[in-house]
Amino acid sequence: MVRLRPSCLFPFVVGFSIITLLCIYLPNKSIPLNVGNMSAFRTSILVSTRSVQLFQTKKNEEVVIAVVVCKNRTSEALVMIKSAIVFRGSSDLRIVVVAEKNIQQEFDETLRDWKLLTNDSFSYEIHSIIFPKEHYDEWEKLFQPCASERLFLPSVLNHLDSILYVDTDTLFLSNVDDVWKHFSLMNSSQLAAMVPEHEDMNVGWYNRFAKHPYYGKLGLNSGVMLMNLTRMREFDWISQLAPVLEKYRLDLTWGDQDIINVIFHYHPDKVYVYPCRYNYRSDHCMYMSNCKSAEEYGVAVLHGSRSTFRTKKQPAFRALFNAMSQYQLGSDPVKYLLETAASLLNKTTDTNCGRLAPIFTHNMRLMFKTV
Repeated sequence: MVRLRPSCLFPFVVGFSIITLLCIYLPNKSIPLNVGNMSAFRTSILVSTRSVQLFQTKKNEEVVIAVVVCKNRTSEALVMIKSAIVFRGSSDLRIVVVAEKNIQQEFDETLRDWKLLTNDSFSYEIHSIIFPKEHYDEWEKLFQPCASERLFLPSVLNHLDSILYVDTDTLFLSNVDDVWKHFSLMNSSQLAAMVPEHEDMNVGWYNRFAKHPYYGKLGLNSGVMLMNLTRMREFDWISQLAPVLEKYRLDLTWGDQDIINVIFHYHPDKVYVYPCRYNYRSDHCMYMSNCKSAEEYGVAVLHGSRSTFRTKKQPAFRALFNAMSQYQLGSDPVKYLLETAASLLNKTTDTNCGRLAPIFTHNMRLMFKTV
């Protein structure tokens, strides 16, 4: 049996006596709280939690996003990468930059800073532009400087199995896994996934103007392209490029995209076509809304083709790009991204695309749980 010495009991007796006296003599009133301060405190906790959850390190399936960058597209590409980091969801994210050597340092420094800022929420690697010696000058200048490098990614990135290739002028507006999941929906023969170039035969480009073969009735847009590099290598993709260039070089208005269309015209079983919401362009809203999947599920990836991010042609597209450009990684995405985007979009409701503002922020609200 354990015995306590009287000296050990003394502090407990004194403490109990003080509490008893306070209960007897203090007025029967609750102590007022500064509700304003508490509200502000709760808000700061929510903001901090939201940012931490968004950028916490997770270990799940890896999503690999690749981009090719040349000349003055560095800033645009970095805004795209920022959007991928914001919308990485529960996936492990790897960013692959294929760029000219003179701009690689800027990518390295910026991405290194962003990794620290977001708790190592992604990894990255940087590679140099490589073209075959045969037709080197033509490949380098086809359509836009180094744009055709994407055609050679199965060789340049021979250590990777699959990638989601995106043009520099794209923005993720939904979980990156929303696009990546389509790899699991492809059959065993399909080696790439893209959206149709148009939804309406009346305004389609390929069906009205193309002088070369193209996929299906409306052709394909390759700005957001899932690429199973392993299957492309097995298909001997690289060896098929030069013959197409040589045969149709005077008719390739859209450069590398046209070459992709020619190849899939002759091999339609090799391509998987997913809905237009995964590569949403001004064509889908500038005259009338013609992308039903975006109307139903919101835009997943926004494509600012025809300079809509950098000019005043489509104010709604420019508004979304500016909102993402201004957003600081690590800050509250609701206050500093979603609310900013909604505010800027609200100023574009006099345009056809601007009137569809909810489809651009729908997945942001779901992602940040504000619905």
